[in-house]
Amino acid sequence: MKIKEYGKDLEIAEVSDFDIAQTLECGQCFHFNRIDDHDYALAANGMLLHAAQTDTGIVLYDTDKGQYENIWRSYFDMDRDYSSIKEYLVRYDSRLEDAINAMGGVRILNQEFFETLMSFIISQNKQIPHIKQIVAQISHDYGTYLGDIAGQEYYAFPDCDTLYSNAGVEAFRACKTGFRAPYLWDAVCSVKEGRINERRLRTDGIAECLEELMQIKGVGTKVASCVALFSLGQTAAFPVDVWIKRMMEQMYFDGRETPKKVIESFAAEHFGEYGGFAQQYIFYYGREMSSKS
Repeated sequence: MKIKEYGKDLEIAEVSDFDIAQTLECGQCFHFNRIDDHDYALAANGMLLHAAQTDTGIVLYDTDKGQYENIWRSYFDMDRDYSSIKEYLVRYDSRLEDAINAMGGVRILNQEFFETLMSFIISQNKQIPHIKQIVAQISHDYGTYLGDIAGQEYYAFPDCDTLYSNAGVEAFRACKTGFRAPYLWDAVCSVKEGRINERRLRTDGIAECLEELMQIKGVGTKVASCVALFSLGQTAAFPVDVWIKRMMEQMYFDGRETPKKVIESFAAEHFGEYGGFAQQYIFYYGREMSSKS
């Protein structure tokens, strides 16, 4: 991997195991828009980024090396050796080979905790386009303007203090969050008042991390696992939703109907600290195969 600067733009050249479309479209984040094939605008960590994949690497427009090192290097998980992870998983369990070969460009993003928590509470029983609309609306109403890309305005997702001071259950309902509005408000209050502590969540074991997150109203194991995996560095987390349940039943339980808790226990024992990586390959592969059938 090489970092090259071209005027105001920066290129991550000779990078492997990174497909920007797969990484952003796999269901782990919601604050982005596709401009064209492998060309995206995204808001994260209070910044706006226009990024595109070319034949030679990933181009980050209007980005200097300092910004890359301080923000995007960690965000895109650039220091992790995904080749070794994929090789280990296939060697350990050959049933993963098709999913990894098809979706091997997925990287697990290191997202900001509070936005990820709120986004996955919103995600319950919602399709991705609608989740993105709600995240964009809350950002527009309470966040800071970041700029525009391809004629689309972008706003930073508001921090906890801003929402605690200016929003509330009815404000969230006005953003079309429905039954999730009181859950979102409880999340805001839990973080603001210290009942949920990000530092503790990062250092706790996965079981303790999930247990603490599930103290928030409306947060079950699936949402808690997503937050743990996509924002807290808990790579053993294995979120189980309808796609994962179906794929795991096919791959490991002879197609039999299997309770989520059984799948969660199996994944924890079978994949261990690599559970989150295996989950992403299986999840995205299952979803894409379903959309083509």
